[in-house]
Amino acid sequence: MPDDAPEAEPWYKDGLQFTCTQCGKCCTGEPGFVWVNDDEVRALAKNRGMPLNEFLAVYTREARGHRTLREKANGDCVFYEAGQGCTVYRVRPRQCRTWPFWESNLETPEAWEHTTQICPGSGEGELIPVEEILRRVKVIKI
Repeated sequence: MPDDAPEAEPWYKDGLQFTCTQCGKCCTGEPGFVWVNDDEVRALAKNRGMPLNEFLAVYTREARGHRTLREKANGDCVFYEAGQGCTVYRVRPRQCRTWPFWESNLETPEAWEHTTQICPGSGEGELIPVEEILRRVKVIKI
């Protein structure tokens, strides 16, 4: 394919609906990774009122050559509290801010349908335009 060929439009070219219900399902359950970069770690440490080295030791770990937030024994995000939600919401990492617009959720209409089954805000509420979806996808690339 020539370099100047136009990119194919994504299947969600007309946008997708999403509104955060703050249900916490994206913060709880199966183990996973919440990748964080240096700027996010500094913001989180400041938010917690902790020295950076202490924050790194307590709340993060290395995995697959990158830094991720630790999880509780049950797989929940270390910053998620039942009845309270995300305790660092104001400074949450980009991965959290861009949910559910991750490449894995947007690969196919079936992948998006699966996302709507686990996230009550996906497929509901505000129509997010394709340009904004693509911007969010780019934000989380490591």
